[in-house]
Amino acid sequence: MRALTTLALAASLLCGGLASAQDKPVRELEPVHVNAMRNPEVRKYEVILAGLDAFERHRQLAPAAERLYFRLRTQSKDESAQPLAVRLVGDGGFNMPLAIDAERRFVVPRVAAAEEAKSELELNRKRRVYRTDPDIRTPGLPAHQRRLGDLRLECKVTVAMAKAEIPTFWVMTINTILLRTDWCNFFGDPEDFRWEGVSKEAHFPFRSERPLLGAVLVDGNRSAKLEVKGTTFQVPIGNDSWSDDAVVELSYAPAPETPTGTAGETPRTAP
Repeated sequence: MRALTTLALAASLLCGGLASAQDKPVRELEPVHVNAMRNPEVRKYEVILAGLDAFERHRQLAPAAERLYFRLRTQSKDESAQPLAVRLVGDGGFNMPLAIDAERRFVVPRVAAAEEAKSELELNRKRRVYRTDPDIRTPGLPAHQRRLGDLRLECKVTVAMAKAEIPTFWVMTINTILLRTDWCNFFGDPEDFRWEGVSKEAHFPFRSERPLLGAVLVDGNRSAKLEVKGTTFQVPIGNDSWSDDAVVELSYAPAPETPTGTAGETPRTAP
């Protein structure tokens, strides 16, 4: 029971499930800002900076990834007709719009003025329509492949941001339960036999942009089938017997069929 509670807690933290700074009251914003919502999706700039620091500390995991990107992932139906917009906004009228690409990815720069203004990263959508996740990709890989080192670095960034966002009490509690400060290494650690081996089997969840049929981890002549559910695939990132250059091969579920039959088929008309 303790094992299950621990894993559930860790998964909630790393997947953004626990109450965080996003659940705290949001300060009032002037109407000239990028949106007029009273409760927009926000994240403190200091949390983003913790992620940028982790990216720089662990760059060796993904040396070809030159920049840390963030991706907006859908959590619930987006009913707004307005284009997505994101910016840094802070005290004293500080306001810096950020560019979003076609894949809903963006870069958050280090700006001293943004830190001094106690800025927040703000999206022009209500809370919990989107979530902001790190997105690290080695150039040249096809869309259905994810390099293990990239995923490990994503975990490092995610954990650093979580630690900056949740109360210190929870950080210390999880450090004590996992017997380590590097939470990412817990997931799939082959040397950890506590709780009847549960921690060896605990894998870190990552998300795909499309529903999955399967996922296979490939490292040279070695391969292992990974657990998938919906758009999520589980990876033993803490198992260092798999190299950083190992690749997760994703296979996607077919697109839903249209009412007329074949997916993507032009609707038929009566003769």
